[in-house]
Amino acid sequence: MASTTEATTANEDTKSGDVSIIQMHDLRPAEGAKKNKIRVGRGEGSKGKTSGRGTKGTKARYQVRPGFEGGQLPLYMRLPKLRGFKNPFKKQFQVVNVGALAELFPKGGDITVEALVEKGAVRAGYPVKVLGEGEVSSALTLKGVKVSASAKSKIETAGGSVSED
Repeated sequence: MASTTEATTANEDTKSGDVSIIQMHDLRPAEGAKKNKIRVGRGEGSKGKTSGRGTKGTKARYQVRPGFEGGQLPLYMRLPKLRGFKNPFKKQFQVVNVGALAELFPKGGDITVEALVEKGAVRAGYPVKVLGEGEVSSALTLKGVKVSASAKSKIETAGGSVSED
């Protein structure tokens, strides 16, 4: 009968609110269970001298340098050196031969960069140079294009003219 009276008193205690519930923020580790980390190599009075790293060698020092491959010939030494120089301001000419001009303009006439773009011989926005491969029979008048010496002589012998401006 004593057990029933104890149970009734426990029920009465819970009704009155005397029972405390453990919350997460109340939890603490047991006394002596948590130790501070040993800070090695931080001056005299701590775990000094070699600080648990042994003596000498790469592992005893701070760190391995970047790019170190364990004694293997490193990548920066295996690759060839960059040679030469690329001029970013170099003019890249589009090339048209005199023979192609004779096919595109069989009757001759004025030839400009715009006319060559219309015929599909070159792309727009780039300078054009005419080279002397092929033959010309009609009189061509070139304006605003660069011309090689051999192309100029062939065009002039056919009765044409060249102005590079």
